[in-house]
Amino acid sequence: MAVPITSRGAEALKHELKELKSVARPTVVAAISEARAHGDLKENAEYHAAKEQQSFIEGRIQELEGVLSNAQVIDPASLPQDGRVVFGVTVSLLNIDTDEEKAYQIVGDYESDIKLNRISVSSPIARALIGKEIDDIATVQAPGGNIEYEIIEISYEN
Repeated sequence: MAVPITSRGAEALKHELKELKSVARPTVVAAISEARAHGDLKENAEYHAAKEQQSFIEGRIQELEGVLSNAQVIDPASLPQDGRVVFGVTVSLLNIDTDEEKAYQIVGDYESDIKLNRISVSSPIARALIGKEIDDIATVQAPGGNIEYEIIEISYEN
């Protein structure tokens, strides 16, 4: 199954994968060798910590390779700019109750980061926005009740 991801998100995952393979993996292998040289492995905390770190790194490498091999890279700038909210766009919203403005980019699950205002396409707010146009009202079901947002701008930049 294809995993949608923006071109920026794919590049970030490729960079992380390269860093894990070229820096983190050799560093942990060296740490394991050094810890082995200290003798008895049963009571060697450095060795066990390095092996645990190696396991984490190898798992993350496999995960990233899997995601990238199944990724459907989407560049928002290449999408038809028909005024609809679709994957990859940045949407500016006005909270109807509070008059607070927010902007979110709708991205894939592996690149979502609320601190950077990137929300997953499978999140409740993204699902409420997909297919809507400027001036439409999107109702988001939140734990504290429904929140209504007016779509005030859609940007197709990456």
